[in-house]
Amino acid sequence: MGSRETSEIIRRFNQAFQEHNPALLEDLVAPDCVMESIQPAPEGTRYEGYDVNLAFWQGMAADRVNHFEVEDTFVMGNRANIRWRFHFGDGGSVRGVSLIRVHNGRIVEALAYAKTPGQSAPLPE
Repeated sequence: MGSRETSEIIRRFNQAFQEHNPALLEDLVAPDCVMESIQPAPEGTRYEGYDVNLAFWQGMAADRVNHFEVEDTFVMGNRANIRWRFHFGDGGSVRGVSLIRVHNGRIVEALAYAKTPGQSAPLPE
């Protein structure tokens, strides 16, 4: 699969979240899809299979209180990196990245990583 096909799949994936349209995700998830979410830190949760991944993503896409803002997308071959900011309904947000792999026109792997709030380490003197 080339970059053009992967770009179209990722465009539709992002569109589902931007438009809060969970139905757009139905044809994008592979039967053997594996996804690792950002919660709970530090390891996240691993989801395997079409039904569980579709349900997870559709729940996020349907949410009208919290939302994703796509900051950047980079596609090379069958892989895509999506840099995003997730906005919470209370005004807070977290930034992260999803590393996605596509095969035969569907998402087969999605690994999400996020910046977490915390104390920064002191700089060396």
